[in-house]
Parts: sequence; C-alpha cells; structure tokens
Amino acid sequence: MFDWKSLPAFLAVARHGSLRAAADQLGGTHATVRRQVEALEAQLGVQLFRRGTEGFQLTAAGRTLLPQALSAEEALLQGFNAVQGLDREASGLIRLSADPVNAHFLLAPVLADFSALYPEIDIELQLSFSVDSIEKLETDISVRTMAEVDEDVMGRKLFPASIGIFAARDYLDRMLPKAGPKGQGLQWIGYGPVTQLLERVRTSPYPEARIRHSIPDPEMHMHLARAGAGMAILPGWAADVFPELQRVPGTTLDESRSIWVLLHSDLRRVRRVRVFVDYLCAALLERRAAFIGT
Repeated sequence: MFDWKSLPAFLAVARHGSLRAAADQLGGTHATVRRQVEALEAQLGVQLFRRGTEGFQLTAAGRTLLPQALSAEEALLQGFNAVQGLDREASGLIRLSADPVNAHFLLAPVLADFSALYPEIDIELQLSFSVDSIEKLETDISVRTMAEVDEDVMGRKLFPASIGIFAARDYLDRMLPKAGPKGQGLQWIGYGPVTQLLERVRTSPYPEARIRHSIPDPEMHMHLARAGAGMAILPGWAADVFPELQRVPGTTLDESRSIWVLLHSDLRRVRRVRVFVDYLCAALLERRAAFIGT
C-alpha cells in the first residue's frame, strides 16, 4: 500500500532543493523529511534525488514522478476545499432514530416544522423498536424512552415518559361491571413472552384477566384497544390523541422512564447536528404534557 505521508516530503524537497527548507515548510525536522523521502524511494525501488553540494536534484525517475505528484496534491487540495467548513454549515444529512409510536404521533409535526425552517438539512429517519447504537455509528441522533443510558454518548434527559393501562370506553362500560375482583372476565392484548410487560400485568389491579394474542407492535395494541379488543399497555398520551380510549380505573401512570435525546460526542460541534438537537429538545419540551399524558 502506498504511503501517502511521504508524498508531501517529496514535493517539498523538489521545490526547495534542501531537507532543511522542506522541513521548515512542512513544520517538521530535516531528519523526518529524509526518512520519508528514503522510504518513498525504497517503496518505488528507484532513486528520486541526487545529493550534492548544490542540494537535492531530481533524477530522471524523480522528474517523471513530479507531475503526477503535483496532480495528486492538487486533487487533494480541491477535496479539502470542497469539504472545509461543511460541519459549520446548517446543511446536509442527519440520521435520526426513534420508536415508531412516538415518531408517528408526536415527532411528525416537530420534524415538519424543522424542515420548513432549515430547507438545506435532510432527515434520514430510522423507525425501530430496537435500539440503534450511537457508539457504533448506526445513527447520529436518537430519541429514546428509557430509564437510564448505558452507552458512552452525550445525552439530554428531558422529562418522564409515562405509560399506562388503557382500553376503549365502550369496552370498559360493557365488561368492567361484570368483571371479577382481579380482572376475571377481562382480557389483555398480549405482547408475547416479554418479561417486563408480563410483570406489569402481574402487579396491576387485574392480574387474572386473560392474556390473548402475541402482538409485538405497540401501535397495533393501540388500534386494537381503540376497537374494543381489550386492555393494553400504552404511552400515557394515548387517550389525549384518541378520546375513545381511557385509562383503566384503578390504574396509575408509570413514570419510571424518560425521554432522552442522545448523540455521539464527536458530532456536538457539527452545526447542523447542534441546530437540530437544540430545536428538537425545545420542541419536545413544549410538548411535555403530550408525552406525559393525563
């Protein structure tokens, strides 16, 4: 593999004719420049300079290499000029990850408003209930609902994100009066073998209600609950968005988790990322009541 570090040394010596002048241009020592030139000669298997009393003169091989080296230098400078300052501009692509339920119902208006204000910034939105790793560069920014953050990332903890037990009003009107004291006769919409959610059922006022189905999608739970299929564990804002839902009597909202906005520490100085994070956090804080629910 070609050692690109030796190319500036070759060009500096070719321009100045001495190791010391080349070192002054490069901000190094003449010994370092010598090693880099000798390493390039060894790599190419040719002598590039003749050392004499008048300094370093290009050999035939050196004169052949020089225009190609100058072209490579020019191409690199063009590339540097093209990207210089991009991280100081409010433009470019931002990769954002979020869970689908919060994104569909609460983040969409925030992203629409931001896009109108910053037309040169585009969002690549990844919707998933799995957690994209910021440390592994799977995403730039993540909006997560969690108790604590276990990644080595920068984060802003905004406010509690409550969850509760909800059902359709007509379902509760029909079924609750004839239910047993521990929920006999009622039914839960099941997630499958999810330990955390099964524990919520066990510690709820209705531990003996029947768990039916295995549906891992919380948004589908929301729509099934709206249609009267049973009780579901949903975000606290569900009844605010869908008035046909209500919190099941005798239950409380769980606020053990919070909304976090997380980003990789290397991105904190990138202007488009900083602008987006500031806007996103301010907009979410304005919608705090919607996330917490009633």
